[in-house]
Amino acid sequence: CGGSVSNSSGVLQTPFYPGRYPNNADCMWEIQVENNFRVMLTFRDIVMQGSRCQYDYVEVYDGPPHSSPLLGRLCSGSFPTYISSSNMMTVRFHSDSRYTSRGFQAHYSSIPADHNTTLLCLPDYMHAVVNRYYLQSQGYLAQRVTLNDNRCKPTITSHEVIFNIPYNSCGTIREESNDTINYSNMIKVTSSGYIIKRKKNIHLHISCKMLQNTWMQIMYAAEDTVDVNENQFGRYDMNITFYDSSSFLRQVHDSPYYIDLNQNLYLQASLHSSDPNLIMFVDTCVASPDPHDFNTLAYDIIKNGCARDSSYATYHSPHSHFARFKFNAFEFISRHTFVYLQCELVVCRLRDYSSRCYQGCINRSKRDTSSAKETVKVVVGPLGLREGGAQSRNMG
Repeated sequence: CGGSVSNSSGVLQTPFYPGRYPNNADCMWEIQVENNFRVMLTFRDIVMQGSRCQYDYVEVYDGPPHSSPLLGRLCSGSFPTYISSSNMMTVRFHSDSRYTSRGFQAHYSSIPADHNTTLLCLPDYMHAVVNRYYLQSQGYLAQRVTLNDNRCKPTITSHEVIFNIPYNSCGTIREESNDTINYSNMIKVTSSGYIIKRKKNIHLHISCKMLQNTWMQIMYAAEDTVDVNENQFGRYDMNITFYDSSSFLRQVHDSPYYIDLNQNLYLQASLHSSDPNLIMFVDTCVASPDPHDFNTLAYDIIKNGCARDSSYATYHSPHSHFARFKFNAFEFISRHTFVYLQCELVVCRLRDYSSRCYQGCINRSKRDTSSAKETVKVVVGPLGLREGGAQSRNMG
């Protein structure tokens, strides 16, 4: 029932399909394919309660569910096809507590996007590429392609004009609204005529939008030219590193990292971004002997910002892009060869005191759906029990 989907193609269907789906279901599938591809979703079968889609229904969103337009809501009848404007699409299935039916089955695949222009929002800069063959076909020269700030020059190859545009210079504009930070700039393609211009100039508007965990990448052309849309989604570049003491001076590079029972473990989560006005927060950390399953057999260290292990503690960090914390190795590790950690990290605007990063511990009584949280999951490990670990603990 829901989850993150990253294969290039596959099938989505209601639980127990073609049998009756359960009552009170709320499933969310987030489909994310490769950069510069789009998602095509085709429904092959759909039978649900009611004709007005009020009680049981499927919703299709053109990107993340909380910030993207709704492409359609359906519950029976025709079998439509939806194509995303980006490399991400969300499908949500909802049922109430009354009647059930067969449900739906849909097939998705990835199709190539327009390759005249491409855009990647990387941790430190926007990587924008304009195809030279496209420029030539429209009658423009590669040498006439400039950034809004013409002091920042592109790299011109035999096939492409390439811009690496920092988020904090080269005329990049930073705007904030609600839960979104928008970085924008403009590439200009000017006509080669000095006295008489027979062609309009092309303005390629570039936009990298940061939600708490997702980059939305947009490039479009204005000035009455061929309309170009490049929408893509990526993830923040984050990692977690072990340190050997609370001074956080020496990283631990061992893998596996062998430890004693009850030994203090010091961790630093890092966000790699050139924007200094961001802050990160450790929302959840869970330990498991299986790096691919943090539900079946798991131990909560911190959940929803609330410490679940008594040894968990945080440390002051010298920079908002870091979060430092520690906990003790626990008896859990003595029953398994290796243990892995999965931590969910949240990114917010600095000094946005209404954001998740400043709310601290949140006790949630209702069932939590992973797709509703704007988080990045990082898996780290393995941790192994050092030979004689129990004796070391007893001696200490």
